[in-house]
Amino acid sequence: MSVQPQPWPEPDPQIAAAVRAMYRGRREPPLAVQVRDRLGELFPDAAFADAFGRVGKPGWSPGRLALVTVLQKAANLTDRQAADEVRENLSWKYALGLTLDDPGFDHSVLSEFRTRVVEHALEERVLDLLLERLQAVDLVQAGGAQRTDSTHIVAAVRDLNRLELVGESVRAALNALSAACPDWVDQVLVVEDWSRRYADRIDTWRLPSSKGKQDELALHYAMDGYTLLEALYAPASPAWLRELPTVQSLRIVLVQNYTRAPGKGGRLRIQRRERAEDGGDGLPPGPIRLASPYDTDTRWSAKRDLFWNGFKLHVSETCHPQADGDRPARPNIITNVATTASTLPDTKTLEPIHQALERRRLLPARHYLDSGYPSAELIVGSVKTYGVALITPVLLDTFRQAKAQEGFAAHDFTIDWDNHQAVCPAGKTSATWTPNIQNGVTKTVVSFAALDCIPCPFKDRCTSSRKNRRQLSLYPRELTESVKEARTRQQSKGWNKEYALRAGVEGTIRQATHTTGLRRARYRGLAKIHLDHTTSATALNLIRLHAWWNGHPLDRASHSHLARLQLALTA
Repeated sequence: MSVQPQPWPEPDPQIAAAVRAMYRGRREPPLAVQVRDRLGELFPDAAFADAFGRVGKPGWSPGRLALVTVLQKAANLTDRQAADEVRENLSWKYALGLTLDDPGFDHSVLSEFRTRVVEHALEERVLDLLLERLQAVDLVQAGGAQRTDSTHIVAAVRDLNRLELVGESVRAALNALSAACPDWVDQVLVVEDWSRRYADRIDTWRLPSSKGKQDELALHYAMDGYTLLEALYAPASPAWLRELPTVQSLRIVLVQNYTRAPGKGGRLRIQRRERAEDGGDGLPPGPIRLASPYDTDTRWSAKRDLFWNGFKLHVSETCHPQADGDRPARPNIITNVATTASTLPDTKTLEPIHQALERRRLLPARHYLDSGYPSAELIVGSVKTYGVALITPVLLDTFRQAKAQEGFAAHDFTIDWDNHQAVCPAGKTSATWTPNIQNGVTKTVVSFAALDCIPCPFKDRCTSSRKNRRQLSLYPRELTESVKEARTRQQSKGWNKEYALRAGVEGTIRQATHTTGLRRARYRGLAKIHLDHTTSATALNLIRLHAWWNGHPLDRASHSHLARLQLALTA
């Protein structure tokens, strides 16, 4: 399939006349019509030409396929439903510049288009193009305020416990080998025996209920897995078979869940891994532990009382304070979405978010975040590197004295950075000043002399250390002073009022999960899921623009009768 980039055709006059007749007067044109009228050729073919060949049979316009994909997300449609809309919906034909008798395309074209986009690393192209267009018409600009928050995304695979995971990994490898090279499977394995054990999917309903039999079955799965791998790595077996993704997944699953050691008679003894605190050999950490043989990117994660298998989505948007009832000068626009592993801390995501906003020339002056994103280094580094001030609650001092608000906390000590000394509230000067590295972070440990601390009348309010002396662990000077200043600032009422602007991003996440169905991933693999997220963000921006163009509030919270009664009683 080849692409020769061409301008989109103008809307067919017959379709344009029908659309104008249907939506004359006070009836507002639908989203697709207003997008074409106000934004024109939003996704030019040239922007996607690298993902398609230059010679061969001409294919459907990739730019128009991109718009179909965005409209599909705006209406939360399947591929088949979206293809039907292209054939039947006049507003879609208007936006795409199709004639009335255009047959459209088969729904499988959308899947092929997404695959090509991912293979050529163009996952963010649709969002980039929309934001460039909105910057050109002055609907979004750098500076001002933006806010970011994250939410969980459930993977498009079945949740598996450890026993199911091993059995399903063997089954997935067998199915892939049977499809790739059935002759090898027939020659090396007794197909009837393996089919009897792995024909049906492995799930809890078919597993034995007693723990003893489950442990026995777990060892049988492991022995089958190792037997299969030994056959694959035999000199006579084709080398390319062992490179199949499901075979590599099986290798990793076995290493992560079992150990093998020499036993009696020279045979290898297979044993399940257990947690180190339970006396076992230890399990791999969450960030590298596979959760499914069908999606090697998904991970189990937990946040407070939430436990899920999947990913994280970070959404950044512009935010404009406004009085009730006033139409904002600009709509709130989503400027970035980041899709990460569910085990990646929010702190590790902030730097890539700022890099993406800098690439789009949309860095804010003030960035509103919750307490999961900032660190002392990021608070200082964001201002230095990007000119972005982080408006975020800084975690308060966690020392015993600060928590109880009794005695002397770290901020009660006077730090003399120039002379490398600290003075305690009782007037004693520190004895040592020792720079070191703690968990990869440069810090300074300040210690006071035991002879000063032991007879001190304030000792009970200051330290309960076994060494009978107080120690402070300080970040570098700039970081320490920035954190102290931030903690002081967030105690004021004015700061709380300003920080309330961040709360609106939770409504954006609700809109994303309800309108475009982002809570559960549609695809497998981080790259395709990220493409789905950027496409959804583009669709949400068009929905917001459509509401803003027509002067409508974007969303109104609906409440049940019981919830209304509760709100009334609270008021």
